[in-house]
Amino acid sequence: MRTFLETGRLVLRPFTDADAPGLLALDNDPEVMRYINGGRPVGAGEIRERTLPRLLHDHPCTGTRGFWATEEKATGAFLGWFELRPLDDHDPAVVELGYRLNRAAWGRGYATEGARALVRKGFTDLGAERVTANTMAVNAGSRRVMEKVGLTFLRAYTEDWPDAIEGSEHGEVEYGVTREAWGRGA
Repeated sequence: MRTFLETGRLVLRPFTDADAPGLLALDNDPEVMRYINGGRPVGAGEIRERTLPRLLHDHPCTGTRGFWATEEKATGAFLGWFELRPLDDHDPAVVELGYRLNRAAWGRGYATEGARALVRKGFTDLGAERVTANTMAVNAGSRRVMEKVGLTFLRAYTEDWPDAIEGSEHGEVEYGVTREAWGRGA
């Protein structure tokens, strides 16, 4: 299978339909999904009909997908995924960084390692001018990763979500970094 990006410990590769079982397990861990949907279970049909098509989408402006299955290099174990997706399919200038890793991968520096490598790739190979990332204000772990990879806090905001989850009353936060700031060692 074609590798998109490798780090010291991770392999990021395009998703395939064969990744559905790993995605189902990932999206059915209540702790993994705590800040996404409040920890509610996700069915196999939703993975096949909604999640996989989004993860398999090719972006014409970068010639890549925006989401990559992530495996531990040493074992080949599925850890989750990373995202570096253009916000506009036809313009690579602004890309969104994201990640969702299984609990076994938490606290091991994988999120920082993968995100740092993707930010570098976005600025050096994919034509990005700005990287942005969002999370719930109460998601301290994700916010720490964003800061470690050089993104800075830009704003807090609220969304009108149809299904409020615990912590959503505190709103969302946006972080970002420009190519220029990244080049200066933001």
